[in-house]
Order: sequence, then C-alpha cells, then structure tokens
Amino acid sequence: MHITRFVADALGVVTICLVFVLVLLGLLCVLYSFYFHNRIKGFTELGYFSGPWIIRISLIFLATWWGIGEILRLNLLRRDGRLLNDLTVKCQETLCKIYIVSNVGFAEPCVFLTLVFLLRASLQRSGALSPKWNGRTAGYVLLYCVPVFVLQLIVILIGPEFNEEIYLHRLPPYFTRTSATSKTRHNDDVTFCTYPLLSTLILGIFNTILSAYLFLLGRQILHVVINKGLQKRVYTLICSAVCLIPLRVLFLGLSVRFKPELLLFETLAFLAFLSLWCCVVLGICLLVYFPVADSLALRNLQKDIEARRRVSDELNDTVSLIANQSPVDESLVSSPGRNSVASTKRGSISFRTMEKGEISGAFVELSLFSPSQHSTPPGSPRLGWPMLPPAQTQP
Repeated sequence: MHITRFVADALGVVTICLVFVLVLLGLLCVLYSFYFHNRIKGFTELGYFSGPWIIRISLIFLATWWGIGEILRLNLLRRDGRLLNDLTVKCQETLCKIYIVSNVGFAEPCVFLTLVFLLRASLQRSGALSPKWNGRTAGYVLLYCVPVFVLQLIVILIGPEFNEEIYLHRLPPYFTRTSATSKTRHNDDVTFCTYPLLSTLILGIFNTILSAYLFLLGRQILHVVINKGLQKRVYTLICSAVCLIPLRVLFLGLSVRFKPELLLFETLAFLAFLSLWCCVVLGICLLVYFPVADSLALRNLQKDIEARRRVSDELNDTVSLIANQSPVDESLVSSPGRNSVASTKRGSISFRTMEKGEISGAFVELSLFSPSQHSTPPGSPRLGWPMLPPAQTQP
C-alpha cells in the first residue's frame, strides 16, 4: 500500500511535535541544573549530586542533536516546494548519508553511552565528586563511540562499491543504500532516506553489548538502593533501555524489506523513532530532573533541621538558665502561722492541705522542669500556700 500524503504529513507532524517536547524538556532541565548548581554552593554534602552536571547537560545536547536529525530525515520537508524540495537529488542523497553517520553513527551511540555512565556514577562514592570526572567521562564516551562511527563511515563511503558487478559476492542494495528516489504526483524527483542493513547490524551489536552491561549494572545498583522510590526508578530505566533500544533496532531492520514510498516503511521508521524517543525522555527525567529535584528537597530539609536545632538549643539554654537561678529567700514567702517555706527543689511548685493543729497533711506537687520527679524528697523545704480546713471554708 502506497503511503498517502495525509498519512505521511501526519506522521511527520507528530515527529516534529515529539522532538519539540524533547527540546523543551531538555531546555528546562538545563536551566534547572544551572539553578541547582548555583544554589548548593556552600553545601558540601550535596556536591555528590551536582558532580555529573556537565554530563547531564551533554546528554540533553546529544538528545537534541538526535531529534533535529530525525526532523531532517522526514519526507514532509521534501514534498511539493517545501524546505528541502529545492535541493537537487544529489544534495538530498548526501543529506541522507550525513543523517546516517550523524544520528546512527554518533548521536545515538553517544546518548546510550551517556545514560550508562550517568547510571554508573551512582555506584561511585567519591569519583563523581572530582572536578575531573566530567572530562574523563566525556572522553570515554567519545572513545567508545569511535568504532561505531568509523564502521558507519565505511558502510556509507565504501559499502556501495560492493554492489557493483566486479565483486564475486555482490550484496543486495538494501545492505548499503541510504536513500531512494521516486517521482511525486507533480513529476518531481523526491529522495527518501533509508536505513542500510549493515548500519543497523552494527548499531544492533553495539546496543546489545551495552544493554547486557546496563542490565548487570542495574543489578548492582538495586543491591545497594534501599529506597523503594529509587528502586522503581532504576527498574524503569533499565527496562526501558533493555527493551526499547533493541526494539528500535528490530524496526530499522524490518524497514529494509519495504520500499520507502510504502506505508509500512514509514510506519516502521516512525515506531523506531518513537522507541528511542521514549527511552531518551525517561533517561532525562530519571537521571537529570529527579536527582536535581530530590537534592533541592534535601537542601530545604537540611535547612529546616538546622533551624529546629537552633530553636531547640535556645530553649535548652533558657531552661538551663531558669534551673540555675538562686533559691527563693525564705523571708519573702514565710509568715507567722504558716508552715510553707521556700523550696530548694528547682522547677517545682507544691500545694498541700492541713488539718487544724497538724503540721503534715495531704500533699500535691506540680513539676515544671523535672518530669522524672513526681514527688518532693523527704525532709526538703517546700514552697506553697496553706489551704483552710474543710470546717473553716465558707459556703
């Protein structure tokens, strides 16, 4: 079934909208990271969470690069006098080759590598605190991406020669073909970008190795994470990377069996894009946004704890000051005919009732500052006021 213009434009518009959402999310996370990096100055305890901030921004930059490349691949821009329709067929074919090398050979492997290194940083106790960690990690990402990039260049530049008759074992065109040209309804030549099968195989081998390593890395992280919320995040990230990225490779591999002007090809290409888009968005949320949000919440909690500690210290100082005051002078509280004197028991007020002619009676004590003491020690003077006997009370 040939793809209609409406379906092609609809898939193209959805792709552009999803890339716009990705770019907007990345921009917000970059601003949030800068805000967090500036707010935690002076809080050495939170330096661990701010350590990989450059690599987090690099992840967003690479994801944006990949998204823009996916827009340039769309047939929506090559139809009937649109943005890329004025280019010659040769230029459009060159643009498709650049797309394969840039996105499939560089941006996509770098995004996956950056996700792995950011997840691996959570296992390091002091490595991410080092200022040199970001530079070393960026170097490792580029170094591990070089083999895939070189192999993709070989497929694009040298691979088409294996389709010629001079070779004994000639490869089918879809192994190395990066584009296909067809006629539009206005008799114009339009170029469709395709995915060479050799490029997809190279990407699949690379993703399989990283997926296996990411799975083992996730198991190590789950053994040291005790927070259920963090465990859910790790599960989500591992499952999305291990499932969605191989699924993208599968869709790209199946696309070579269909002509680019068919609906199935465009559908498989869109599903491949959607698989990696979901994985990248989850990675940005789980490895950039949530760690920054949690760190800011931890900073606010630390401020509240310090404020409460200061209030508690002030209260303890006040209580200590009251407890250390001198005993009340007996002459100020004693009077003829009364048996109450100043109490040497600090922080305690006593009340008692006396029968006529008695010097002892029922006793009630209220302890203000010493909750563990429920009675006045025997023989100690008491501070109180006498109460009339029941017979002398007025009705």
